[in-house]
Amino acid sequence: IATGVIEGACAHLVKDRFDVTGARWSIKGAEAILKLRALRSNGDWPEYFEFHLTQEHMRVHESCYADGVIPEAA
Repeated sequence: IATGVIEGACAHLVKDRFDVTGARWSIKGAEAILKLRALRSNGDWPEYFEFHLTQEHMRVHESCYADGVIPEAA
């Protein structure tokens, strides 16, 4: 296994972002940032962002009209 390549990727994804003087990270926040950096690094960002927009639309809009009924204006 090419450990040098793996260590380089870890340094790029983790150390370059989190090794900042005075920075404090929660586990949840650090994991979220690492996942986004990995998406960008491996070229999956466009597909992820399309998925994100679809999920947001479903959460914000479609869930309000789950029964297929749009509320009438008062």
